[in-house]
Amino acid sequence: MKLSGPWLERPATQAVCAMLVEAGYQAWFVGGCVRNALINAPVDDIDICTDARPETVMELAQKAWLKPVPTGIEHGTITVVSDGIGHEVTTFRRDVETFGRHAVVAFADTMDDDAARRDFTMNALYADRNGVIADPLGGLPDLKARHVRFIGDPYQRIQEDYLRILRFFRFTAWYGNPDLGIDPDGLAACAELSDGISKLAAERLGAEMRKLLTAVEPTRAVAAMAQSGVLMQVLPGADATALGPLVHLEAEAGLPSDPMLRLASLGNCEAATRLRLSKAEARALAELRDAATEGAPAHEIGYRLGAERGLQAMILRAALMGVPMTDGPAVAAGAAAKFPVKAADLMPAYQGAQLGLRLKQLEKHWIEAQFSPTREELLNSPE
Repeated sequence: MKLSGPWLERPATQAVCAMLVEAGYQAWFVGGCVRNALINAPVDDIDICTDARPETVMELAQKAWLKPVPTGIEHGTITVVSDGIGHEVTTFRRDVETFGRHAVVAFADTMDDDAARRDFTMNALYADRNGVIADPLGGLPDLKARHVRFIGDPYQRIQEDYLRILRFFRFTAWYGNPDLGIDPDGLAACAELSDGISKLAAERLGAEMRKLLTAVEPTRAVAAMAQSGVLMQVLPGADATALGPLVHLEAEAGLPSDPMLRLASLGNCEAATRLRLSKAEARALAELRDAATEGAPAHEIGYRLGAERGLQAMILRAALMGVPMTDGPAVAAGAAAKFPVKAADLMPAYQGAQLGLRLKQLEKHWIEAQFSPTREELLNSPE
């Protein structure tokens, strides 16, 4: 079986493989680029593994007039930049000792050692520079079936790094076959070991949850997280009931997947702290939740938040209430409305704080009247 595709055949990528192979070392594409190419999904990041040690990779890149960057040299990873494209080149590794949050690793010489320390069978697929596939652990049938399955004993894999619990649900959302269901052995291990999530840094949890919630259809995976007790460990108090309706309404409206909107549907569960959200993300989350739950009419939400964010807020409200979403036109009207009165229109009769109060009073009246009063009507309205 062979891979093909522009990413594989481009000269910049082939040059990185050539610098290794022509010096007598192995060069194998691995992980996401192989997996995605096999299922005709977009290939973004290029990961290459090799038996060459990191210092050797640095030397070979320099000799080949490529740019080596020691982005993770302590873990065996060198980013080799070729024609402006970064390629993560990592020495084969094997785990020596694991702690649930990180592992002590040693460099290895074989693909089999490298494959054995990976998480899922579909991620332990390799391809040489000609696209010929190597499948040391039988991952191809799992990938073909879209069966997300841990390598070996799922309990052992999870205890090596508890983040693999979230990765299991994330990969199920992105790559799992809905008709196949979630792998029962993996799910049982995730449920039993879910307490280990408390050992993980908030940044790591946040990164995985963003990726999970960006999937086209994360509902089944998040529901399984809730049923297994994993969601409670990540976000105590979260409720996944509204996520399915929200994803459906989001698709009907033609909106892109938004992890903050989907996160907002899980309830007020201290996500900003638990997932270490950025300030912008925390503001977006609070804005959506407040707009959806405080009861302002749709036209006002559209005026305050704009067309897309206003539509998101009303979709969230409908999902939380379990009702159809019918407020799109009102949101659009609000987003297009322009308040016709400016501060200068009220001066010099109003100054300072009184000016601000009068503007807010007129704007409130204008919004309540669904933007119908004209500038002249507003200026002549009583206080």
